[in-house]
Amino acid sequence: MAERQSGRHRRPRERQATYREVFAIGEFRALWLAQALSYVGDQLAQVALAVLVFHRTGSPLLTAVTYALTYLPPIVGGPILSGLADMFPRRSVMVVCDVLRACLVALMTLQGLPFPVLCALVFATVLLGAPFTAARAALLPDVLAGDRYVAGMAINNITHQGTQMLGFLSGGALVAAVGTHEALALDALTFAVSAIILMVGLKPRPAPRHGEQEPLALWRNTRDGARLVFGDPTLRSLVLFAWLCAFYVIPEGLAAPYAATYPGSTAVTVGLLMSAMPTGMVIGMFVFSRFVRPSDRIRAMGWMSMLACAPLIGSGMQPPLWVVLLLWGLSGAGSAYQLAANAAFVAAVPPSGRGQAFGLAQSGILAGQGLGILIAGLAAEALGPQTVVALAGVAGLSAATLLTLMWAPVRGEMITAVVDETAETERDRRPERPAGRGDKGTASKALTEGARCTEKPRRRPGRLNDDVVAASEDD
Repeated sequence: MAERQSGRHRRPRERQATYREVFAIGEFRALWLAQALSYVGDQLAQVALAVLVFHRTGSPLLTAVTYALTYLPPIVGGPILSGLADMFPRRSVMVVCDVLRACLVALMTLQGLPFPVLCALVFATVLLGAPFTAARAALLPDVLAGDRYVAGMAINNITHQGTQMLGFLSGGALVAAVGTHEALALDALTFAVSAIILMVGLKPRPAPRHGEQEPLALWRNTRDGARLVFGDPTLRSLVLFAWLCAFYVIPEGLAAPYAATYPGSTAVTVGLLMSAMPTGMVIGMFVFSRFVRPSDRIRAMGWMSMLACAPLIGSGMQPPLWVVLLLWGLSGAGSAYQLAANAAFVAAVPPSGRGQAFGLAQSGILAGQGLGILIAGLAAEALGPQTVVALAGVAGLSAATLLTLMWAPVRGEMITAVVDETAETERDRRPERPAGRGDKGTASKALTEGARCTEKPRRRPGRLNDDVVAASEDD
């Protein structure tokens, strides 16, 4: 009896990557270990700088200024310096940035350093993180193809959130144990070790634009990157999905005044509120990356973005603390849609402009978070933190709903692109079966190769044609 086919209702099998096969790739292990070291060092440095400045000046304002310097440089210089990740070999960009940051942080350990000089060193150190982050984000799709990229992004985000939660709990105790200058020395050491790991663990690759003879024009490249992202409806929608975090990050910024609304609250209450969303995010990203098919992630992206904002509305009803923790944790789980948005962004952006595009998106995220928390803090003075968090949920839900409606017309094409890329990656990693007696392997392979030769190249949805990109770069 002939085997039954389900015809047009038959769907190709989508294979999901596992964390084990991602960690089996040596280059990813190098990127992940360097990233983990940087996260740990950054947590130590933030605590150490706050303690050092406050003990030296006794001024809460100057302490806040120093802490704010860890957010300002990527917003100011990120869109410009991120273009370096497309103009030079990305491994070289990361190694040079790590070496320079190790030297700058080492200078911070000097005794009696004037406060303005310390601020300048902090600013320069954080500013170098912009091209480093852009180069790492642009290189990761070259190391992890198909669904492995989503699994790798999930591992990186879980590592980031885990180090943040660990930093909240143990960063202060470690700085108290070893001292502020010693903690800064450890941070400098993490940058140096990260540079060695990247130099040894990553393969040398040419610059994405190595064939183009052009001067170092960062402003022009920034303009071309903005035109690339915002001139394409798919990329524009995906970037706006990423920037939705400006709404659902507000609870973390108001955690301390929110905790004060509960009688008998302590620092533990603040810590619980601040860790609720990262905990939900870790759980959501694990489930989303391991148990949801690639095509279903794209389909669920709009609904998940709404889930990231909708639970915050319940804060306006002034529920008990345990309900708030559940609501904020559910919001964090909904933010796992960023994995799908990131994978779709990689599938749509040209590789030669990937660093600039990632840098622009990251700078917008930081700017939105900082501006959102600032506005929320001002509003909380008059309305109270519960009302402000609820209003942030309403505004975020409205924006997410509008983006979901805008995303629907191009969602189908993006699903096809992501599924095809996953299937192509699976075919590439599958060993060829030798053609035996009576086997049609050789003939079918020849027919397949012939079909490939006559097949017209297919344009990925949302991706600008190469001649359009070249024209934007020659303007």
